[in-house]
Amino acid sequence: MEDWHNSPDNSSSESITSAPFFDGLPEAAIEKATAHVVMRSHPANQVILLENDWGSSVYFILTGWVKIRTYNLDGKEVTLNILGKGELFGEMAPLDEVPRSTDVITLAPTAIGNMPAQDFVQLLNHEPQAGVRLAQLMARRLRQVNRRLRLRESDSTSRVSDILLFLAEGQGKRSLRGIEIPNLPHRELSSLSGLARETVTRVLSKLEKKGLIERDRDTLCIPDPHALERLML
Repeated sequence: MEDWHNSPDNSSSESITSAPFFDGLPEAAIEKATAHVVMRSHPANQVILLENDWGSSVYFILTGWVKIRTYNLDGKEVTLNILGKGELFGEMAPLDEVPRSTDVITLAPTAIGNMPAQDFVQLLNHEPQAGVRLAQLMARRLRQVNRRLRLRESDSTSRVSDILLFLAEGQGKRSLRGIEIPNLPHRELSSLSGLARETVTRVLSKLEKKGLIERDRDTLCIPDPHALERLML
């Protein structure tokens, strides 16, 4: 069961307005855009959006993780992206006014702020900086996809390393140990990289033995991202 409540609750309002998308926007514009946001909590492995759902909302992740997936011509699941706190998704469907082309599933207990699509579009129409922020988001995601496509013919170590760096760039948190990302199930890394799960497991073990990554139950740490990047040259 999902729990929900409206955003005027102070803690919820502060959570969504702290998303990087709102950085630098006028306070009055943010308040207006988030006035009708509804907060929902979802358990792990719950489908939030299905392909072909209409774009009635834009979604901001407050806590937790989701994956964006689709299917190839053979019916095999393909993970396109993994998003965490501060990210948004579902932003293109309201602009195109067409059904969504992907599914969204939680990877962990996740809290999400649902913003009505018309409020999001109105924000873009009235605040040029919001449009710039959206363009920057789209450019970053396109750059990440292009990099992954270029590596599709590379060796397995390069491809797994790239996925780890991709996740670190989008959701990594700096600590004294390095950059930390969630220690995701190997099947998710397999789907992102296009490699067999057994291959991903083997590569991760090799990277760990070389000291390029450190793992515990919940976290994967990259002590030196540049060292990991050098494997891809």
